[in-house]
Amino acid sequence: MSKKHKPEKQQGYLHGFTPEEQDRLRRQARFLEDKVHDKLPYRRSRKLLEVGCGVGAQTEILLRRFPDLHVTGVDSSPANLDMGKSYLESLGWAHERYAFHQLDAQRLDFEEDQFDAAFLCWVLEHVTDPAQILSEVHRVLAPGSPIVVTEVQNASFFVDPYSPKTLAYWMAFNDWQIELGGDPFVGAKLGNLLQQVGYRDVTTKVRTFHLDNRRAGERAEFLAFWTELLLSGSSELLRAGKVEEETVQGMREELEQVAHSRDSVFYYSFVQARARVF
Repeated sequence: MSKKHKPEKQQGYLHGFTPEEQDRLRRQARFLEDKVHDKLPYRRSRKLLEVGCGVGAQTEILLRRFPDLHVTGVDSSPANLDMGKSYLESLGWAHERYAFHQLDAQRLDFEEDQFDAAFLCWVLEHVTDPAQILSEVHRVLAPGSPIVVTEVQNASFFVDPYSPKTLAYWMAFNDWQIELGGDPFVGAKLGNLLQQVGYRDVTTKVRTFHLDNRRAGERAEFLAFWTELLLSGSSELLRAGKVEEETVQGMREELEQVAHSRDSVFYYSFVQARARVF
């Protein structure tokens, strides 16, 4: 990409907007695809609104899985949007099937009933007013439209062998996200939020990674992914004085030990909510 952007700040977002982070987001989407995109209710949808489309990582999966779908993506980051457009333009089969807009999701510049589906993934954890965003999405969805919201529930994280530096880092990670205006526990609140702003047929499903000796290969892959995820926030946490370098290095060593322990355990759950507009 030839276009340059100044470093960005986004409320509630502590991973940064570097090319390395943009690449990580695409790999993360593919890594979690089977759980996040399992049996999504978009077979009859044609015009989907994706809030927080970012680098186009989830957009690519949606377009690939639903060949008749057109995705309108909105995001607040111009750097991520440029990266997303460049990525999707490189896929010949995606041409003219998407449109990206730099917008504040709390004030969507769309008419009522403009879309027949909506998708939000790892977005509400980074915002101060998730109810307002869900309300705006509700406004622009036609009656009968499905919405799927996938979010973190960071209180569920557990590893064995016991890793105190990792847990200390994780608490600082979550506390700093809250200070930035986000909510690392918003997944547990999705049912209330959707019902509060008028959605109906609200359901939630807890999707869990419980990896031990029964799935050793997957456990090793996930530990590598999780280590990368944690470290993606380390520069911001160090800069803000929320953790010490000793804690980050200790976390690295502990996770390396977990990865090589014969009886290690990894556990994490997130929440996916589904609802409809009536």
